[in-house]
Amino acid sequence: MPHSITNAHARRLALRAQGLDGTWRPGRGVNGAGAIVERLGYVQIDTIAVIERAHEHILWTRQPSYRPSYLQRLMQDRRVFEYWTHAASYVPMMDYRYYGRRRRSYATGGRGADWLRDNRAVVDHVRERIRSEGALLAADFQDTRGRRGPWWDWKPAKAALEGLFDSGELMISERRGFQRVYDLAERVLPGDLDRTEPTADERARWAVHRTLDNLGVVDDWQMRIWNRNSDERHAAVEQLLEEGQIEPVEIRGDGGDPLYARPTDLQATARGRATRRVHLLSPFDNLVIRRRWVQRVFDFDYSIECYVPGPKRRYGYFCLPVLFGDRLVGRLDPKADRKAGVFIVRRLTLEPDVGDVDRLLSPLAESIWRFARFNGCDEVRVETVRPGKIKAPLRRALAEA
Repeated sequence: MPHSITNAHARRLALRAQGLDGTWRPGRGVNGAGAIVERLGYVQIDTIAVIERAHEHILWTRQPSYRPSYLQRLMQDRRVFEYWTHAASYVPMMDYRYYGRRRRSYATGGRGADWLRDNRAVVDHVRERIRSEGALLAADFQDTRGRRGPWWDWKPAKAALEGLFDSGELMISERRGFQRVYDLAERVLPGDLDRTEPTADERARWAVHRTLDNLGVVDDWQMRIWNRNSDERHAAVEQLLEEGQIEPVEIRGDGGDPLYARPTDLQATARGRATRRVHLLSPFDNLVIRRRWVQRVFDFDYSIECYVPGPKRRYGYFCLPVLFGDRLVGRLDPKADRKAGVFIVRRLTLEPDVGDVDRLLSPLAESIWRFARFNGCDEVRVETVRPGKIKAPLRRALAEA
Protein backbone atom coordinates (compact mmCIF):
# COMPACT_ATOMS: atom_id res chain seq x y z
CA MET A 1 0.00 0.00 0.00
CA PRO A 2 1.24 3.52 -0.72
CA HIS A 3 2.48 5.61 2.16
CA SER A 4 -0.35 8.10 2.83
CA ILE A 5 0.72 11.69 3.55
CA THR A 6 -1.06 15.00 3.92
CA ASN A 7 -0.76 17.78 1.39
CA ALA A 8 1.20 19.76 4.00
CA HIS A 9 3.71 16.89 4.24
CA ALA A 10 4.08 16.86 0.45
CA ARG A 11 4.84 20.58 0.53
CA ARG A 12 7.45 20.03 3.25
CA LEU A 13 9.13 17.41 1.08
CA ALA A 14 9.22 19.81 -1.86
CA LEU A 15 10.48 22.83 0.08
CA ARG A 16 13.18 20.82 1.82
CA ALA A 17 14.40 19.48 -1.52
CA GLN A 18 14.43 23.01 -2.93
CA GLY A 19 16.33 24.48 -0.01
CA LEU A 20 13.43 26.82 0.78
CA ASP A 21 12.20 25.54 4.16
CA GLY A 22 14.81 27.38 6.22
CA THR A 23 16.69 24.23 7.30
CA TRP A 24 19.53 24.41 4.73
CA ARG A 25 22.23 27.01 4.28
CA PRO A 26 24.34 26.67 1.12
CA GLY A 27 27.21 28.74 2.49
CA ARG A 28 28.58 32.05 1.30
CA GLY A 29 30.42 33.14 -1.80
CA VAL A 30 31.05 31.19 -4.98
CA ASN A 31 31.11 27.84 -3.19
CA GLY A 32 27.64 28.45 -1.79
CA ALA A 33 26.28 29.27 -5.24
CA GLY A 34 27.87 26.09 -6.58
CA ALA A 35 26.24 24.06 -3.81
CA ILE A 36 22.83 25.38 -4.89
CA VAL A 37 23.30 24.31 -8.54
CA GLU A 38 24.48 20.89 -7.37
CA ARG A 39 21.51 20.50 -5.04
CA LEU A 40 18.91 21.54 -7.63
CA GLY A 41 20.51 19.69 -10.57
CA TYR A 42 20.12 22.66 -12.91
CA VAL A 43 19.34 26.37 -12.91
CA GLN A 44 17.44 27.62 -15.95
CA ILE A 45 18.95 30.45 -18.01
CA ASP A 46 16.62 33.15 -19.28
CA THR A 47 17.12 36.40 -21.17
CA ILE A 48 14.18 38.49 -19.90
CA ALA A 49 15.67 41.44 -18.02
CA VAL A 50 12.71 43.39 -16.64
CA ILE A 51 14.28 42.38 -13.31
CA GLU A 52 17.50 40.45 -12.62
CA ARG A 53 17.59 37.48 -14.98
CA ALA A 54 16.07 34.20 -13.84
CA HIS A 55 19.32 32.31 -13.21
CA GLU A 56 20.62 35.10 -10.94
CA HIS A 57 17.23 35.36 -9.21
CA ILE A 58 16.98 31.61 -8.52
CA LEU A 59 20.38 31.55 -6.83
CA TRP A 60 19.76 34.75 -4.85
CA THR A 61 16.51 33.30 -3.48
CA ARG A 62 18.54 30.59 -1.75
CA GLN A 63 21.65 32.64 -1.01
CA PRO A 64 20.78 36.21 0.08
CA SER A 65 24.43 37.28 -0.23
CA TYR A 66 24.60 36.07 -3.86
CA ARG A 67 26.32 38.29 -6.43
CA PRO A 68 25.91 37.98 -10.23
CA SER A 69 29.67 37.49 -10.61
CA TYR A 70 29.40 34.11 -8.86
CA LEU A 71 28.00 32.28 -11.89
CA GLN A 72 30.83 33.54 -14.07
CA ARG A 73 33.29 32.25 -11.47
CA LEU A 74 31.56 28.88 -11.38
CA MET A 75 31.94 28.66 -15.17
CA GLN A 76 35.61 29.65 -14.99
CA ASP A 77 36.23 27.16 -12.17
CA ARG A 78 34.53 24.46 -14.30
CA ARG A 79 32.11 23.62 -11.51
CA VAL A 80 29.11 24.14 -13.79
CA PHE A 81 28.55 23.93 -17.54
CA GLU A 82 25.82 25.08 -19.89
CA TYR A 83 23.58 22.55 -21.56
CA TRP A 84 19.97 21.55 -22.17
CA THR A 85 17.70 20.16 -19.48
CA HIS A 86 14.08 21.10 -20.24
CA ALA A 87 15.62 24.42 -21.40
CA ALA A 88 19.05 26.05 -21.55
CA SER A 89 20.51 25.70 -18.06
CA TYR A 90 23.55 25.78 -15.84
CA VAL A 91 24.24 22.16 -14.87
CA PRO A 92 26.62 20.72 -12.25
CA MET A 93 29.84 19.61 -13.90
CA MET A 94 29.73 16.42 -11.82
CA ASP A 95 26.65 15.38 -13.87
CA TYR A 96 28.37 15.84 -17.25
CA ARG A 97 28.66 12.13 -18.05
CA TYR A 98 24.92 11.59 -17.66
CA TYR A 99 24.21 13.90 -20.60
CA GLY A 100 26.20 11.86 -23.12
CA ARG A 101 23.18 10.21 -24.69
CA ARG A 102 21.51 13.58 -25.20
CA ARG A 103 24.64 14.93 -26.87
CA ARG A 104 24.78 11.93 -29.18
CA SER A 105 21.12 12.29 -30.07
CA TYR A 106 21.77 15.87 -31.24
CA ALA A 107 24.83 14.71 -33.17
CA THR A 108 23.17 11.85 -35.02
CA GLY A 109 19.48 12.64 -35.41
CA GLY A 110 17.03 15.38 -36.23
CA ARG A 111 17.20 18.55 -38.25
CA GLY A 112 20.26 19.84 -36.42
CA ALA A 113 22.33 16.80 -37.38
CA ASP A 114 21.10 17.04 -40.96
CA TRP A 115 22.13 20.70 -41.10
CA LEU A 116 25.63 19.90 -39.84
CA ARG A 117 26.03 17.21 -42.51
CA ASP A 118 24.66 19.42 -45.28
CA ASN A 119 26.88 22.39 -44.38
CA ARG A 120 30.23 20.77 -43.77
CA ALA A 121 32.25 23.63 -45.26
CA VAL A 122 30.80 26.10 -42.75
CA VAL A 123 31.10 23.63 -39.88
CA ASP A 124 34.73 22.79 -40.69
CA HIS A 125 35.59 26.49 -40.98
CA VAL A 126 34.01 27.30 -37.59
CA ARG A 127 35.66 24.32 -35.92
CA GLU A 128 39.11 25.10 -37.29
CA ARG A 129 38.95 28.78 -36.38
CA ILE A 130 38.17 27.88 -32.77
CA ARG A 131 40.85 25.19 -32.76
CA SER A 132 43.51 27.60 -34.01
CA GLU A 133 42.38 30.92 -32.48
CA GLY A 134 40.87 29.77 -29.20
CA ALA A 135 37.45 30.50 -27.72
CA LEU A 136 35.26 32.75 -29.91
CA LEU A 137 31.94 34.59 -29.79
CA ALA A 138 29.35 34.26 -32.54
CA ALA A 139 30.09 37.91 -33.35
CA ASP A 140 33.66 36.94 -34.24
CA PHE A 141 32.29 35.29 -37.38
CA GLN A 142 30.66 38.44 -38.76
CA ASP A 143 32.06 39.65 -42.09
CA THR A 144 33.77 42.99 -41.54
CA ARG A 145 35.91 42.91 -44.68
CA GLY A 146 33.28 42.73 -47.42
CA ARG A 147 34.06 39.13 -48.35
CA ARG A 148 31.54 36.77 -49.86
CA GLY A 149 31.06 33.09 -49.31
CA PRO A 150 28.97 30.83 -47.09
CA TRP A 151 31.29 30.86 -44.08
CA TRP A 152 31.55 34.65 -44.02
CA ASP A 153 27.83 35.01 -43.40
CA TRP A 154 27.10 35.24 -39.68
CA LYS A 155 23.86 33.23 -39.74
CA PRO A 156 25.33 29.92 -40.99
CA ALA A 157 28.29 30.33 -38.64
CA LYS A 158 25.92 30.87 -35.72
CA ALA A 159 23.96 27.75 -36.73
CA ALA A 160 27.21 25.77 -36.88
CA LEU A 161 28.21 26.98 -33.42
CA GLU A 162 24.87 25.98 -31.97
CA GLY A 163 24.89 22.60 -33.70
CA LEU A 164 28.40 21.82 -32.46
CA PHE A 165 27.38 22.93 -28.98
CA ASP A 166 24.27 20.73 -29.00
CA SER A 167 26.30 17.71 -30.09
CA GLY A 168 28.90 18.32 -27.38
CA GLU A 169 31.89 19.07 -29.61
CA LEU A 170 31.87 22.67 -28.40
CA MET A 171 31.07 23.97 -24.91
CA ILE A 172 30.55 27.41 -23.43
CA SER A 173 33.73 28.51 -21.70
CA GLU A 174 32.25 31.74 -20.32
CA ARG A 175 29.83 34.56 -21.12
CA ARG A 176 30.75 38.10 -22.05
CA GLY A 177 27.92 40.55 -21.65
CA PHE A 178 25.56 37.57 -21.70
CA GLN A 179 27.01 36.44 -25.06
CA ARG A 180 28.21 32.86 -25.26
CA VAL A 181 31.91 32.17 -25.77
CA TYR A 182 32.45 28.84 -27.57
CA ASP A 183 35.47 26.58 -27.18
CA LEU A 184 36.39 22.97 -27.85
CA ALA A 185 34.96 20.66 -25.21
CA GLU A 186 38.40 19.14 -24.65
CA ARG A 187 39.68 22.55 -23.53
CA VAL A 188 36.73 23.24 -21.23
CA LEU A 189 36.30 19.93 -19.39
CA PRO A 190 38.42 19.46 -16.25
CA GLY A 191 41.18 16.91 -16.68
CA ASP A 192 40.12 14.91 -13.63
CA LEU A 193 36.41 14.80 -14.53
CA ASP A 194 34.77 11.37 -14.55
CA ARG A 195 33.61 10.92 -18.15
CA THR A 196 32.78 7.22 -17.83
CA GLU A 197 29.70 6.39 -19.89
CA PRO A 198 26.96 5.20 -17.52
CA THR A 199 24.99 2.12 -18.41
CA ALA A 200 21.33 2.60 -19.28
CA ASP A 201 20.43 1.23 -15.84
CA GLU A 202 22.82 3.60 -14.03
CA ARG A 203 21.52 6.57 -15.96
CA ALA A 204 17.89 5.69 -15.27
CA ARG A 205 18.50 5.26 -11.54
CA TRP A 206 20.39 8.56 -11.47
CA ALA A 207 17.42 10.24 -13.18
CA VAL A 208 15.01 9.01 -10.50
CA HIS A 209 17.26 10.22 -7.69
CA ARG A 210 17.96 13.54 -9.44
CA THR A 211 14.22 14.17 -9.68
CA LEU A 212 13.73 13.35 -6.01
CA ASP A 213 16.69 15.55 -5.10
CA ASN A 214 14.92 18.35 -6.94
CA LEU A 215 11.30 17.95 -5.83
CA GLY A 216 11.12 15.53 -2.90
CA VAL A 217 7.92 13.80 -4.03
CA VAL A 218 7.42 13.06 -7.72
CA ASP A 219 5.45 11.23 -10.35
CA ASP A 220 6.82 9.61 -13.49
CA TRP A 221 6.24 12.70 -15.64
CA GLN A 222 8.74 14.78 -13.67
CA MET A 223 11.52 12.24 -14.33
CA ARG A 224 11.37 12.92 -18.07
CA ILE A 225 13.64 15.94 -17.74
CA TRP A 226 16.54 13.62 -16.99
CA ASN A 227 15.47 10.49 -18.87
CA ARG A 228 12.94 10.44 -21.70
CA ASN A 229 12.99 6.67 -22.15
CA SER A 230 9.84 5.47 -20.39
CA ASP A 231 10.87 1.80 -20.35
CA GLU A 232 14.14 2.64 -18.62
CA ARG A 233 12.42 4.93 -16.12
CA HIS A 234 9.81 2.35 -15.20
CA ALA A 235 12.43 -0.38 -14.79
CA ALA A 236 14.53 1.86 -12.54
CA VAL A 237 11.51 2.74 -10.40
CA GLU A 238 10.67 -0.96 -9.96
CA GLN A 239 14.28 -1.76 -8.97
CA LEU A 240 14.43 1.07 -6.45
CA LEU A 241 11.06 0.06 -5.00
CA GLU A 242 12.28 -3.53 -4.54
CA GLU A 243 15.48 -2.28 -2.89
CA GLY A 244 13.54 -0.02 -0.53
CA GLN A 245 15.31 3.13 -1.73
CA ILE A 246 11.98 4.68 -2.71
CA GLU A 247 8.39 3.93 -1.83
CA PRO A 248 4.98 4.70 -3.33
CA VAL A 249 3.19 7.68 -1.83
CA GLU A 250 -0.33 9.03 -2.04
CA ILE A 251 -1.52 12.46 -0.99
CA ARG A 252 -4.78 12.04 0.89
CA GLY A 253 -7.72 12.98 -1.26
CA ASP A 254 -5.53 13.53 -4.30
CA GLY A 255 -6.37 10.59 -6.58
CA GLY A 256 -3.72 11.50 -9.15
CA ASP A 257 -0.92 9.52 -10.79
CA PRO A 258 1.31 7.39 -8.52
CA LEU A 259 3.88 9.36 -6.53
CA TYR A 260 7.24 8.31 -5.11
CA ALA A 261 9.48 9.53 -2.30
CA ARG A 262 12.51 8.26 -0.41
CA PRO A 263 11.89 6.81 3.06
CA THR A 264 14.70 8.95 4.49
CA ASP A 265 13.10 12.11 3.11
CA LEU A 266 9.67 11.10 4.41
CA GLN A 267 11.11 10.56 7.88
CA ALA A 268 13.04 13.85 7.84
CA THR A 269 9.88 15.81 6.97
CA ALA A 270 7.35 13.90 9.07
CA ARG A 271 7.06 16.94 11.31
CA GLY A 272 7.80 20.55 10.66
CA ARG A 273 6.58 24.07 11.04
CA ALA A 274 6.41 26.50 8.15
CA THR A 275 8.57 29.59 8.38
CA ARG A 276 7.07 33.08 8.14
CA ARG A 277 9.59 34.02 5.45
CA VAL A 278 8.36 35.32 2.09
CA HIS A 279 10.17 34.47 -1.14
CA LEU A 280 9.43 36.22 -4.43
CA LEU A 281 10.17 33.38 -6.83
CA SER A 282 11.32 33.61 -10.43
CA PRO A 283 8.75 32.29 -12.95
CA PHE A 284 11.52 29.84 -13.91
CA ASP A 285 12.36 28.80 -10.35
CA ASN A 286 12.80 25.05 -9.96
CA LEU A 287 9.92 24.96 -7.48
CA VAL A 288 7.32 26.33 -9.89
CA ILE A 289 8.58 25.52 -13.41
CA ARG A 290 6.71 22.18 -13.44
CA ARG A 291 3.25 23.72 -13.75
CA ARG A 292 1.17 20.52 -13.39
CA TRP A 293 3.21 19.40 -10.39
CA VAL A 294 2.98 22.75 -8.57
CA GLN A 295 -0.78 22.82 -9.09
CA ARG A 296 -1.06 19.33 -7.65
CA VAL A 297 1.18 19.82 -4.61
CA PHE A 298 0.58 23.52 -3.88
CA ASP A 299 -2.90 23.98 -5.40
CA PHE A 300 -1.51 26.92 -7.36
CA ASP A 301 -2.54 27.40 -10.99
CA TYR A 302 0.36 29.36 -12.41
CA SER A 303 1.49 30.40 -15.86
CA ILE A 304 3.80 33.15 -17.07
CA GLU A 305 2.01 35.85 -19.08
CA CYS A 306 4.87 37.62 -20.90
CA TYR A 307 3.90 35.62 -24.01
CA VAL A 308 0.21 36.56 -23.66
CA PRO A 309 -1.14 39.69 -25.42
CA GLY A 310 -1.41 42.57 -22.95
CA PRO A 311 -5.23 42.82 -22.89
CA LYS A 312 -5.54 39.13 -22.02
CA ARG A 313 -3.16 39.19 -19.05
CA ARG A 314 -4.76 38.60 -15.66
CA TYR A 315 -1.78 39.12 -13.36
CA GLY A 316 0.93 40.94 -15.31
CA TYR A 317 3.80 40.63 -17.77
CA PHE A 318 6.32 38.78 -15.56
CA CYS A 319 4.50 37.94 -12.35
CA LEU A 320 6.48 36.28 -9.56
CA PRO A 321 4.88 33.56 -7.42
CA VAL A 322 4.82 34.66 -3.78
CA LEU A 323 5.83 31.89 -1.36
CA PHE A 324 4.79 32.51 2.25
CA GLY A 325 6.00 29.74 4.52
CA ASP A 326 4.77 26.58 2.80
CA ARG A 327 2.03 28.14 0.66
CA LEU A 328 2.00 30.00 -2.65
CA VAL A 329 -0.23 32.92 -1.78
CA GLY A 330 -0.08 35.34 -4.69
CA ARG A 331 1.62 36.88 -7.70
CA LEU A 332 3.70 40.05 -7.92
CA ASP A 333 4.34 41.73 -11.27
CA PRO A 334 7.55 43.79 -10.94
CA LYS A 335 9.65 46.21 -12.89
CA ALA A 336 13.11 47.37 -11.85
CA ASP A 337 13.77 50.86 -13.18
CA ARG A 338 17.48 50.68 -12.46
CA LYS A 339 18.26 54.04 -14.02
CA ALA A 340 15.87 55.81 -11.63
CA GLY A 341 16.60 53.39 -8.78
CA VAL A 342 12.90 52.56 -8.39
CA PHE A 343 11.43 49.08 -7.93
CA ILE A 344 7.84 49.14 -9.15
CA VAL A 345 5.20 46.72 -7.91
CA ARG A 346 3.00 47.05 -10.96
CA ARG A 347 0.44 44.59 -9.64
CA LEU A 348 0.18 42.41 -6.56
CA THR A 349 -2.59 39.82 -6.57
CA LEU A 350 -3.26 37.61 -3.55
CA GLU A 351 -5.05 34.28 -3.74
CA PRO A 352 -8.69 34.38 -2.60
CA ASP A 353 -8.08 31.89 0.23
CA VAL A 354 -5.20 33.73 1.91
CA GLY A 355 -6.16 33.72 5.54
CA ASP A 356 -4.38 36.05 7.97
CA VAL A 357 -3.21 38.82 5.65
CA ASP A 358 -1.91 40.82 8.63
CA ARG A 359 0.70 38.12 9.28
CA LEU A 360 1.77 38.26 5.64
CA LEU A 361 2.28 42.00 5.16
CA SER A 362 5.39 42.56 7.27
CA PRO A 363 7.49 39.69 5.84
CA LEU A 364 6.16 40.52 2.35
CA ALA A 365 7.33 44.12 2.72
CA GLU A 366 10.74 42.95 3.93
CA SER A 367 11.01 40.59 0.95
CA ILE A 368 10.07 43.33 -1.50
CA TRP A 369 12.77 45.60 -0.08
CA ARG A 370 15.40 42.84 -0.22
CA PHE A 371 14.48 42.10 -3.80
CA ALA A 372 14.47 45.79 -4.72
CA ARG A 373 18.02 46.17 -3.43
CA PHE A 374 19.10 43.03 -5.26
CA ASN A 375 17.83 44.76 -8.40
CA GLY A 376 19.84 47.90 -7.68
CA CYS A 377 16.87 49.98 -6.47
CA ASP A 378 16.57 52.06 -3.30
CA GLU A 379 12.93 53.09 -3.68
CA VAL A 380 9.75 50.99 -3.88
CA ARG A 381 6.58 52.16 -5.63
CA VAL A 382 3.27 50.26 -5.42
CA GLU A 383 0.70 50.67 -8.18
CA THR A 384 -2.12 48.08 -8.14
CA VAL A 385 -3.02 45.65 -5.34
CA ARG A 386 -5.80 43.07 -5.29
CA PRO A 387 -7.72 43.00 -3.04
CA GLY A 388 -7.58 46.80 -2.97
CA LYS A 389 -8.19 47.05 0.78
CA ILE A 390 -4.65 45.89 1.56
CA LYS A 391 -2.92 48.52 -0.60
CA ALA A 392 -2.68 51.08 2.22
CA PRO A 393 -1.57 48.51 4.85
CA LEU A 394 1.09 47.23 2.44
CA ARG A 395 2.41 50.74 1.89
CA ARG A 396 2.60 51.26 5.65
CA ALA A 397 4.47 47.95 6.04
CA LEU A 398 6.91 49.00 3.33
CA ALA A 399 7.48 52.32 5.07
CA GLU A 400 8.15 50.57 8.36
CA ALA A 401 10.42 47.96 6.77
